Amino acid sequence: MLLTALVFFLILSVLILIHEAGHYFVAKKFGMKVEEFGFGLPPRIWGWKKGETIYSLNWLPIGGFVKLYGEDEAGAGRVSVTKNKELKTKNKKEDESRAFYNRPIGQRFAVVVAGVVMNTLLAVFIYYAFLFLGNFKTELPLLGQHQFFLVNQQAKTDVVISAVAENSPAEQAGLTPFSRMLSVNGEKVTDVETFSATMKRNQGKEVTLEWQSLETQKITRAEVTPRVNPPKNEGSLGVGLFPLSTVTLSYDTPVQKVISGFVHPANLMVYNFAIMGDLINVSVKEKTVEPLSQGVSGPVGIFSLVGTIVDIPDAKERVMQLLNLAGLLSISLAFFNVLPIPGLDGGRLFFIGIEAITRKKVNQKIEGYAHAVGMLLLIGLILLVTLKDINQFFR
Repeated sequence: MLLTALVFFLILSVLILIHEAGHYFVAKKFGMKVEEFGFGLPPRIWGWKKGETIYSLNWLPIGGFVKLYGEDEAGAGRVSVTKNKELKTKNKKEDESRAFYNRPIGQRFAVVVAGVVMNTLLAVFIYYAFLFLGNFKTELPLLGQHQFFLVNQQAKTDVVISAVAENSPAEQAGLTPFSRMLSVNGEKVTDVETFSATMKRNQGKEVTLEWQSLETQKITRAEVTPRVNPPKNEGSLGVGLFPLSTVTLSYDTPVQKVISGFVHPANLMVYNFAIMGDLINVSVKEKTVEPLSQGVSGPVGIFSLVGTIVDIPDAKERVMQLLNLAGLLSISLAFFNVLPIPGLDGGRLFFIGIEAITRKKVNQKIEGYAHAVGMLLLIGLILLVTLKDINQFFR
C-alpha cells in the first residue's frame, strides 16, 4: 500500500508540475508577474517566497495552479493597486504593464495553452519510451471493431479463465483466474465453444493444457483429467470462461517508428472516445448511467490500478505498464483541459477567443462567475466518481 501510494503521488506530481510549469515558464518568458506556483489546491500547508513568487504546497493533492497577477481581472481591463498580505509587498503601478489582462491576446493564449502543450509533449516522450521497451509492439483489449491509423494491427480472440472452482481439476493443476488458455494437447485454443467441447469429449482422459497468466505473463503447462461427473454448475474442468478480443499494434516501418510517439497516444484517445460513445449509447438505450459510470474512474480508481501494476512480478512489464498509465493520464489531462469548460484552461481560452473575435473584453463578473460555477461542478463530478470508485474497488 505504501509503495502504491508513493508511485501514485509520483505520477500525479509529475503530470501536474509539468502542466503548471508550462504556464509558469511561458508567463515568465513574456515578463508577466507570477504571484504563486502551487502544487495541490488550497488551503495551503507550506509556502516559500523567492523573488516575487510564492511556491506553495496545498492540502488537496488533486491539481495545481499558477496564479498570475491580473488574471482574475482579465475581463475587467484593470486591477486595483492594493496591499497583498500574502506577498508582503505592494503591487506597484508599473506592475500593471506586467498584468495578465494587460498583455496581448496572443501572449495570453500562449500562456493558457502552454500547460496542454507540455502534457502532450510529456505523453509523446513517455510513449516513445514505452514502445521502445516493447519493441514497438503493444496489445490492447478490443471492444467491437476499430481501425487504428498509421500502424499495423492484428486482432485475435482468446479464451480466458474467469474463475476456478475449489478442489477442481483446474485448481489442482495450478490454473488461476485471468489466465489465457493457449493449447490443449498441442492444438491452439481458438474459442470458448470449441474449448468446452474438447473438455467434454475428453472427460476421464488426461489432457495437456498450456496457459499464460495475464498478470505475470508466465506460461505454464500441466496434465489435467476433466471429470466425468462434475458438481452442478462447475463443468468437467471446474472453470469459468469468457472470450477476450485483443488487437496487437505493430509500428514496423522506420517511418511508423519515428512518428509512433505522436501516433500512439492519438490512437488511444480516438479509441477511448469511441468506447465512451458506445457506453453512452448503451446507457441511453437502457435508461441507466451504470454502463457509462463503470467506464469512468477518478483518483481512487487510478490508485487501485497503480496497486495492480505495482504487484506485477516482472520488472520490465511493471515499468512498461506504469509508463502506459502515465502516458494515458498525461494525454487525457491535455485533452480535457483544452475543452471549453469554465474552470479549465479551455474555459479561459474560450473567453480569450470571444475577445479576439469581438475585440472587446468579456465582463469580469460574467467570466468570474462562469469559472467559479465550472470549478464547483468539476469538484462535484470528482466527488461522485470517487464515491463510485470506493464502492467498486474497495467495498
